[in-house]
Amino acid sequence: MRTKYSKKNKINVVTLGCSKNIYDSEVLMGQLKANGKNVVHEDENDDGNIVVINTCGFIGKAKEESINTILHFVDKKENGDVDKVFVTGCLSERYKPDLEKEISNVDQYFGTHDLPNLLKALEADYKHELVGERLTTTPKHYAYLKIAEGCDRPCSFCAIPLMRGGHISTPIEEIVIEATKLAEKGIKELILIAQDLTYYGLDIYKKRALADLLKELVKVDGIEWIRLHYAFPSGFPLDVLDVMKEEPKICNYLDIPLQHINTELLKSMKRGTSSEKTIKLINQFRDRVPKMAIRTTLIVGYPGETEAKFEELKQFVIDSKFERMGCFAYSHEENTAAFDLEDDVPEEVKEARVAALMEIQAQISFDLNQEKVGKTFQCIFDRKEGDHYIGRTEFDSPDVDNEVIVDATQHYIKIGEFINIKITEATDFDLYGEPVS
Repeated sequence: MRTKYSKKNKINVVTLGCSKNIYDSEVLMGQLKANGKNVVHEDENDDGNIVVINTCGFIGKAKEESINTILHFVDKKENGDVDKVFVTGCLSERYKPDLEKEISNVDQYFGTHDLPNLLKALEADYKHELVGERLTTTPKHYAYLKIAEGCDRPCSFCAIPLMRGGHISTPIEEIVIEATKLAEKGIKELILIAQDLTYYGLDIYKKRALADLLKELVKVDGIEWIRLHYAFPSGFPLDVLDVMKEEPKICNYLDIPLQHINTELLKSMKRGTSSEKTIKLINQFRDRVPKMAIRTTLIVGYPGETEAKFEELKQFVIDSKFERMGCFAYSHEENTAAFDLEDDVPEEVKEARVAALMEIQAQISFDLNQEKVGKTFQCIFDRKEGDHYIGRTEFDSPDVDNEVIVDATQHYIKIGEFINIKITEATDFDLYGEPVS
């Protein structure tokens, strides 16, 4: 017996990949809700007779996860548990003809700019007046805020421009409207996202306008923290550092993927910078905002990364002592500039290099965390897990950074509240503490 009669036209939106995809799913869900549709996000029971999968197509592992998810719901459709399956997002944008051929039982594929057409397939109308209206899927006290779409950078390893198109900034006034609506719903922390925050404004204001945007966002009542994700080192607007230092609402935190430090590899990657310029930029960050936590991401195993070049990268990590760092193995992506190069670093070597860097970073993080023991930090608490409350300092972003853990059997903390926590113990990636008055 088909299940559609017990859950008629319930739309289950499944999101894969990065925070930009989460944002896009929230916009889709906001539109569906405004059309009177019954919509849920990643229902744990897969309870929905219509499924929309928002895919990621960035690197090999992400693509594999997206394909496996599509196949999972296609199987459910074959078994009569699902009526319709729609696929959208980056993988669909990049490989639509191949997907239509290989997984033909999907009802329809849509790209990253096909929201009106996707809504039409879901028997909904695109409502232009819904500026800033989203059905947020994050905890009620923080939200992602996308300030631009696409990317104009020519990075040789990256397929994002193929999937997202060129950079398009959202006007400041529209972003402020959206931030205000989020604040009215109880959001206290905004996490600004884009493929490249530092390019913001060049297309519509003919200058880098991230600092101007921040000066307007800090005026929004109810917003307490504003966090910056995905900056780019080349052409970084240093006036952003002045705003960060002067405005208490701007977290002393910056996510700036550097990818590598070897000048020859940076040139091949088309990053528009060098080892010397990168180190100078990091020193400027430290000098102008001494309390800043820097999060970066590095690539290992890029074509031509010899042992000597990797050793240079290792030493850079040791010397820089980044507060937060992630690392991933290079993925050889078709239709990128680097695809013409020989993928000459074996997979096992790539993975060993990832492990080596993360081991170094674990020790750095442990040492930095030990310095926090005995000190008090303002923290916001995201959730309760078992007998523990899980929170963050201003130096930590959700899901990717350190967490502050408080014993729930000894203390009561309201989720979404700012609490002063004295750190009593620290490991490499976790802090333990207790509330102080």
